Amino acid sequence: MRPRRKHSEDPNSNRAVETKVKASRKAAVLDTDRGVKKTKVEEVLVSESARVATNQKSNPSSGDDNQPKVQVDRRKKDAVGSLHGATLVMAKPIHETPSMARTMEDEPHNLYDPEANIEGYSDEDLYRGEDEIEKDKKKKDTKSGTQFLVPSAGDGVSVEDAVDLLTYSESEWKGNTTKSTLIRKGYTKVSERFQGLRRVRGDNYCALRATLFQILTLSKQVSTRLKNNHITSKLLANEDMIGRWKFPFESSTKNTTADTVAQLKVYLELLRDRWQAAVEARSAEEREELCQQVFQGDEEYSLLEALKFLMLQTAVELHLLMEESAASVPEFCWLLFARDSSSCPGTFLKNHLRHVGFSGGLEQVEMFLLGYSLEHTIQVYRLYKSDTQEFVTYYPDDHRKDWPCVSLVTEDDRHYNVPVA
Repeated sequence: MRPRRKHSEDPNSNRAVETKVKASRKAAVLDTDRGVKKTKVEEVLVSESARVATNQKSNPSSGDDNQPKVQVDRRKKDAVGSLHGATLVMAKPIHETPSMARTMEDEPHNLYDPEANIEGYSDEDLYRGEDEIEKDKKKKDTKSGTQFLVPSAGDGVSVEDAVDLLTYSESEWKGNTTKSTLIRKGYTKVSERFQGLRRVRGDNYCALRATLFQILTLSKQVSTRLKNNHITSKLLANEDMIGRWKFPFESSTKNTTADTVAQLKVYLELLRDRWQAAVEARSAEEREELCQQVFQGDEEYSLLEALKFLMLQTAVELHLLMEESAASVPEFCWLLFARDSSSCPGTFLKNHLRHVGFSGGLEQVEMFLLGYSLEHTIQVYRLYKSDTQEFVTYYPDDHRKDWPCVSLVTEDDRHYNVPVA
């Protein structure tokens, strides 16, 4: 029997005409939706541009926005891919839970999109009215201003006692998922050098807290930046910059610039005294007792804010070097100041550093700055990269031979724990 021959459909038949009409209607609906969205986006962008222009006319010398920006040249772009091969990700706010749940969403920082990194900006803003955006921002500011309460005695220490590292790995990362297997493999590699692990409170001060704990536990010398009184005094005299500082226990009454300067001086002196006391400790037990005193209550937050000031001071010094002799600065500086939201120390403080501890943690490029500020190399075991060359990363990586080294462990580049030998 011959197979039945398939006849092509007559283009003029009723069925063919009906199919064409449906396709045309669907295309028209899609085009209309695209047109509406595009028009709405264009209207918002035009509105935003007009608002910014109006603000600049009415306040031509406001803040740091009019300071000259560092031009993004080839050296900046080269620096993006040359920082020890590290994949830099943004530090998202960390919210502590009983199980200290981990997240693994790697979201590369957008270095060259001005609006992508500017404080308070999000893609959703394109589809919201200006009044709605401002209202939401005020709501977030209110939350960030009240989320810091004086810790009570029930909170305990913010760095826990050491536990067996491999036991911790097995209890926290059960199952045979790809992620669990990868993290356990990373812990196994770390166990070749370290036997224990101290869990660190997982708030947005986490990276600073873990690093400070290691400094007070292991360091044998105080950073010279704490002794550079001339640069410190000069920076504290910059009212426009220091006036933006936020403190974790700030009252509802806004501090004056003079209050802020006085408070930061006290914090810096306290950090210098505690660090010097740790260096002069006669035994490991004496250092442990010092750390137990520091990492509970509100004193530790004073020291963490002092660390942030050291970072700002270092950023100012490095930025001046970039302007005078670009060849003499470390590569991470080009990345730090390539961001439109931190093209100079003033905008770095405004859009990034002042929010650390409140609404976000340290980003990886800022870990390089932290290491420079402390004059210590921060060696970080990045467990979720245990199968790559980025498993062990140094912040910074150009002083490994001449600076002391402290070690941290991270499962996601956001939350850091302390390994114990």
